[in-house]
Amino acid sequence: MDPQSIIAGAGPWALAVVCAIVFAETGLLVGFVLPGDTLLLISGVLSAPGVAAFHAHVAWVAVLIAAAAFVGGEVGYLIGRRAGGAVFERRESGLFSRADVERTDAFFRRFGGAAVVVARFVPVVRTFAPVAAGVGHMPSRRYSLYNALGAVLWAGGLVLVGYALHLVPPVQRFVVDYIDVILLGAVAVAVVPTAVQLLAVRRRRRMRG
Repeated sequence: MDPQSIIAGAGPWALAVVCAIVFAETGLLVGFVLPGDTLLLISGVLSAPGVAAFHAHVAWVAVLIAAAAFVGGEVGYLIGRRAGGAVFERRESGLFSRADVERTDAFFRRFGGAAVVVARFVPVVRTFAPVAAGVGHMPSRRYSLYNALGAVLWAGGLVLVGYALHLVPPVQRFVVDYIDVILLGAVAVAVVPTAVQLLAVRRRRRMRG
């Protein structure tokens, strides 16, 4: 998934597409294959003056993407409250791994409710954290507070970081001159962990077989 291709291919719907991807990463348990962090940074870069891929001020881009992250977290929490036990008791299949669940549980044991915020910055864990909070019956108001804080810091924050980086003259020149290299790196960061996860799951299955 090439972040710039996603944005460019969506045309006037680019911002809506980015929001949908960010929502799905925590709301639909498909965070394994979505370029969350890199997509947010690239969204910030492409919101900068002279690029303006979204045709909207960066503040609106950050607010709307953060709102999508918040709504996704709320949906994930509801899934955990209503069907999370079944999700967490599944055997490994495809990209699903018991290790991912155990890693999420470890986050909650270490950070408590604040894990909802911390997990936003950890790929895979951020996909399961809302479900884990729902399974553990974290009070909904407390969860929503942490979820809102995490969405603002992660989604809104990374968009603004990408935007700010583009405003630094040396960085701006580098982005203009090497945007293709940057995007290839972004794709690698998004795809390589997923590929490693798939290979690890297949290797464990062969060893068990």
